[in-house]
Amino acid sequence: MDQKPETRSLPLITRCKLWILSTLINVSIRDDGTIDRKWSDFVDTKSPPNATPIEGVKSYDVSIDPHRNLWFRVYVPDVMTADKLPVLVFYHGGGFAFYSLDSSLYDGLCRRFARMIPAIVVSASYRLTPEHRYPSQYDDAFDVLKFLDDGKNLPKNADLHRCFVLGDSARANLGHHVCIRSSHIRFQQLKVHST
Repeated sequence: MDQKPETRSLPLITRCKLWILSTLINVSIRDDGTIDRKWSDFVDTKSPPNATPIEGVKSYDVSIDPHRNLWFRVYVPDVMTADKLPVLVFYHGGGFAFYSLDSSLYDGLCRRFARMIPAIVVSASYRLTPEHRYPSQYDDAFDVLKFLDDGKNLPKNADLHRCFVLGDSARANLGHHVCIRSSHIRFQQLKVHST
């Protein structure tokens, strides 16, 4: 009575899209390990912030340090509640080298988090490798968290005592290290919980 485990495969269209994406990313990596950004940017479609809710969520951008191109996007769900909403700080994936917080892929994901949880989602930028070496990504990620401590750039219903840090793929590592670093800092309002 041996049962074979059910095998699942991705739909053909998804497999084709992934193949095209991985091929274009591989083409963008030069022999010396640097990245030809014109190719990587070609596959990275961007989404602008929106003051009018899209799928029940509006968004806006906040600049922290223009010299480092350090900024974040805030996603606010259009929910009617007197309760304060938790704050999710999200670090996008891409192997530390690809994508950005305004990539359409991550814009859609953050909107979904904001709408489904519901929560205030802060999608944070950081400088990419190989142009910017370690530990710049960790420093940038932590600086976003420090910047949020006063709450001035967040909606009034943001609950800074319920701040959760998460990341996709390699950025889960970034989120982990940001949480460890934050445990050694006394924030004024922010209370960070790891996920």
